[in-house]
Amino acid sequence: MVHPPDEVFNQPPDLGDLNLFTADPVVSNLAAPGSAELHRIGAVSGSRQFRDWGFLANRYPPELNTFDRFGRRIDQVEFHPAWHDLMATSVGMGITSLPHDQPAPDDAHQDRAVRAYLVGQVEQGHMCPISMTYAVVPALRMQPEVAAAWEDALSSRVYDPTFRPLADKQGALMGMGMTERQGGSDVRSNTSQAVADGPGGPGGEYRITGHKWFCSAPMNDAFLVLAQARGGLSCFLLPRWTPDGVQNNFRINRLKDKLGNRSNASAEVEFESSWAQMVGEEGRGVSTIIEMVNATRLDCVIGAAAIMRQAVTQAVWHVAHRSAFGADLIDQPLMQNVIADLDLEAQAATALMIRLAASFDRADHDEHEALVRRILTPIAKYWVTKRCSEVVREATECLGGGGYVEDSIMPRLYRESPLNAIWEGSGNVIALDVLRVLNKEPRALDALLTEIETTAPSGLSGAVAKIRGEIQETENLESVARRLVERLGILAAASALGQHATGDVTDAYIRSRVNGDHGSMYGTLPALIDAARISERAYGLVEAART
Repeated sequence: MVHPPDEVFNQPPDLGDLNLFTADPVVSNLAAPGSAELHRIGAVSGSRQFRDWGFLANRYPPELNTFDRFGRRIDQVEFHPAWHDLMATSVGMGITSLPHDQPAPDDAHQDRAVRAYLVGQVEQGHMCPISMTYAVVPALRMQPEVAAAWEDALSSRVYDPTFRPLADKQGALMGMGMTERQGGSDVRSNTSQAVADGPGGPGGEYRITGHKWFCSAPMNDAFLVLAQARGGLSCFLLPRWTPDGVQNNFRINRLKDKLGNRSNASAEVEFESSWAQMVGEEGRGVSTIIEMVNATRLDCVIGAAAIMRQAVTQAVWHVAHRSAFGADLIDQPLMQNVIADLDLEAQAATALMIRLAASFDRADHDEHEALVRRILTPIAKYWVTKRCSEVVREATECLGGGGYVEDSIMPRLYRESPLNAIWEGSGNVIALDVLRVLNKEPRALDALLTEIETTAPSGLSGAVAKIRGEIQETENLESVARRLVERLGILAAASALGQHATGDVTDAYIRSRVNGDHGSMYGTLPALIDAARISERAYGLVEAART
């Protein structure tokens, strides 16, 4: 048959409007009071309009305006309108504020995590200021008078991008500045200096002089930063405007030219006698700001899980509508194995995300949950974020050459995929944090392993006993820290799947990941696993979720 050159065939149709909530094999099964709202958010996040905003915000990245046309220093960042559409939508969904509402729902962190997961599948860059605004409130509450001044604006569901003092705004956003050129993750080597402007001390006024090599979202209204006070490294709130309505000395030297996350502005900034307030005890800056970091680490897990799910969705849709060698790709056993393998990884990441978020809801009134949250936060952050790039790479290969061009979302997902493994502590930093938990709070490990033994399928009991023995018998745990954290992540994911996934998915994950019946690449599930059933179910959910 001769086809005209402009006739297009054997190509998948556009996904159109897709409800990302009902298309998801894990979150769609949550028996949550807010399921109706999640259904609505899934429809908004998967709409053509939302996807278009994501493409536009990344095609036209932010620009720095250091001076106005008269030569006055202004240090402002200009964004494409699509960025503001994304921000307004996510703020309006409560992703910055839901757990801090009064009163907050019992499952507020889990509910909020699912909302962020749905939105994050389409555009990750704007989730950076969204995440930091959500995460900062627990740290601010360590200094009640500072929290009282800021919390209402941070909890607002009105997105207000105007550059003006807090008193004149309907809503506020928060950022963070920890790392400096000479130290990176070693924040105790920071050189920025804070000098008391009065009595000083917690809640007191200071003047900060120094720099931050990586300041996320410099257009936000205020930042938690670390600086050296007389009593040691301390935490401060540094706003863009002082309380008396004067623009603070917050100089943006340049915006980072990043691999991914290009819709979001990240900057190198300098402070020169900049006004700030101390938050928490003097000399306890790391302990104070870690309250914010722990919540943003949860968001690293959410973001990585979201990227993985979107990559698998794109791959499933493509192979279901593309034929080669006489059959649709999704009907070919080799492709079924690849899709099923990728779907297992994505479901495990989502289930682990939900378990971790639930611990944030319960930790304040349940000792077991507090212990689990302390150790599971770095474990999940390490494991899920590191799986992300591999999943996206294999999913991109499912689309062939079409997945390698910018018209598809796959290149953007691939560029975004390493970010969450780097943000808020790269691999070694996170692995060392797990060891710190083992040393300072060994009950946390026991709480997690006991939960895995009692709630997961029986196939995990031997693996739990093995890792207990290895931890007890190894003299130099640092040398094997990554190995231990990886295995703990797999076990925790298997346990979470047992609570949130179908039995065949849980069994397949345990057989392949825990018992080791798996190759070094995706698409190497053993023949005993019904890959056809898993891959066909994944496609069926996507097809049914189109609106």
